[in-house]
Amino acid sequence: MKNFKILALNLGSTSTKLAVYEGEELKLQQVLRHSQEEMGAIKTMADNAAFRKPLILDFLKSNDVDINTFDAIVGRGGLMRPIPGGTYAVNEAMLEDLNSCQYGTHASNLGGIIAHEIATEIGVPAYIVDPVVVDELSDLARLSGHPEFKRRSTFHALNQKAIAKRYAAEVGKDYNELNVIVAHMGGGITVGAHNRGRVIDVNNGLDGEGPYSAERPGGLPVLEVLRVLHEGKMGDYATLRRTLTSRCGLISYLGTNDGIEVENRIKAGDKKAELVYRGMAYQISKEIGAMATVLEGKVDAILLTGGFAYDKMFTGWIAERVSFLAPVKTYPGEDEMGALTAGALRVLRGEEEVKTY
Repeated sequence: MKNFKILALNLGSTSTKLAVYEGEELKLQQVLRHSQEEMGAIKTMADNAAFRKPLILDFLKSNDVDINTFDAIVGRGGLMRPIPGGTYAVNEAMLEDLNSCQYGTHASNLGGIIAHEIATEIGVPAYIVDPVVVDELSDLARLSGHPEFKRRSTFHALNQKAIAKRYAAEVGKDYNELNVIVAHMGGGITVGAHNRGRVIDVNNGLDGEGPYSAERPGGLPVLEVLRVLHEGKMGDYATLRRTLTSRCGLISYLGTNDGIEVENRIKAGDKKAELVYRGMAYQISKEIGAMATVLEGKVDAILLTGGFAYDKMFTGWIAERVSFLAPVKTYPGEDEMGALTAGALRVLRGEEEVKTY
């Protein structure tokens, strides 16, 4: 089997992550940091790509990596129209949506754009894998309670699907044969019901569904939110929106979004910290229970991943509540670069068909 050489790119608002793989083996990895001043001067996706692409190429050159030796370039998918999960070839329709930002402006849009530019120069394919807009919801899951308010599938699709496939490989089964519940627990928390290869229901951790997290509120009482907005107690709409996306959850109760700090406070006897931290585990457990009903109780495993999965005390609290449903396994962290590479390799090896946007 050929050891395909892959360049993986993951673009964030102030960082550019890149990794070089030969097959599954990581050969080189780097995070390039960008100052707020540098990013503040950039106004368009085209300008952003023009700023970052030379930095990527210069880093590779300085480490004696010849870009002409790559078999494919893969980038993290950005904000596009909803699509099923999988590995997609970057095409003109995708580039138009990523550049125009008609579905939202985010640095992750650059993954497909820059991957395509480099790949075109060296004559190899460019891919994206399982972007946050993966939408495989069942018709039942789309109902919100009012037709004006649509449920959207926005979640940690890349890591959730990668962990589910990793578990499937460990137990010698195909991902498309299993029912698993995956809880990604980081700055945002999403819990997905994976039904034989499709995420048929998942909470939208950005829009205010599901458990509270390190920074986000999860589901809040709607009328209370309207009251606070009407009374101006937390500022205008824009101010309240910023609060609801980055200043809630642990940070609102405890003044920190750092799980290690919260754990240390608990060990030092801080009862409030323990209550709030247990509350987050409690809400994740409830969401897992809800997803078990989506799968009609037929659950092969419950998989806990993301940054908070490193904390054995925290995952232990969850396991105590949900282990009666199915075996619980933890996969700490999120290997996004490995997940991107794995998606490209499956296509290059003929294990999976590439999808068209």
